[in-house]
Amino acid sequence: MRPAQLERVTVAEAADRYVELVRARTLTGALSPATAEVYARDVATLVDLAGGERVLDDLTGQDIDAVLLAFARKPDGRRAHAGDGGAPGQSPSSQARFRRSVSALFKHALLAGWVQLDPMTVSTITARERGGLRPERRALTREQAQGLIGAARTLEEAPQQGRRDQRMESRDALIVLLLSTMGPRVSELVRANVEDFYTNDGVRYWRIFGKGGRTRDVPLPQAVAEALDAYLGRGRPLVAERATGSDAKALLLSWRGRRLARGAVQGVIDRVQARVDPAQRRSVTPHGLRHTTATHLLADAVDMDAVRRVLGHSDLSTLGRYRDELPGELEVAMRVHPLLREPRRGG
Repeated sequence: MRPAQLERVTVAEAADRYVELVRARTLTGALSPATAEVYARDVATLVDLAGGERVLDDLTGQDIDAVLLAFARKPDGRRAHAGDGGAPGQSPSSQARFRRSVSALFKHALLAGWVQLDPMTVSTITARERGGLRPERRALTREQAQGLIGAARTLEEAPQQGRRDQRMESRDALIVLLLSTMGPRVSELVRANVEDFYTNDGVRYWRIFGKGGRTRDVPLPQAVAEALDAYLGRGRPLVAERATGSDAKALLLSWRGRRLARGAVQGVIDRVQARVDPAQRRSVTPHGLRHTTATHLLADAVDMDAVRRVLGHSDLSTLGRYRDELPGELEVAMRVHPLLREPRRGG
């Protein structure tokens, strides 16, 4: 039975009460002390990531998605360091365990009357055996993607903070525009060199070095070409003088003058997302933006083989895995059915 009255407790208060209950279950043998401490540790992490002062019932499915993805990216000191990128994120098993712990807390919260709706039921993040936590639906909607792109294009207009030689607004704008509109793999993005971008008959191209030694030359949309010029003209020169060796050729540099690490790309996306209207904002990974490119190009009836070549797939069958459903797309397709359009009259 659900309690008739909702008790608006904070995340921290709910966590304290829940952990007390979990530890009490060790006295009856229902839980081992080790398991109870794992629950306690995960719940404490939830408090840190969600914010202890927030009211538990105010957390939405989108908030939970953000918490789960933030946990997945948290460095795990127990695992080996991954080069300059630092310690890798949590293992898939740790991510799945954390999601189970959070889900157990909210199931109890629903019965205890701390929440009206279990936000886990509307969370889009699921646990996979391989790869850890992933959104069920990776592509952003058109509104969400346009919000992210709009925030990126106005990034340099924001009030400037910090030292001039450490500001990377034009770089961050370029990263988001390249990922959102061209859908490269994150490895292809950070591997790119300045010389990979060239002009042919007035059109800017990116020669992308992809999997298996394959290359593809993809034209840049005008807005992306303008962002590239802005970065090469103003942003990159501020740090390029610090670059040495192979880093001197890199397109994307950290403020220290080093080739940007793969792990840093997610942080760039998150910073730009923070500028998006909350109504249009949804957490997304670099791979999710690759899905976004494929989904919206195909939804706009762009030739499938052209989309395949943009993304660098070897065959069309692979492309199907990157095509996510869009809200309302079936209704739109039926409304503009090609067989029911009025035939054109001869001139």
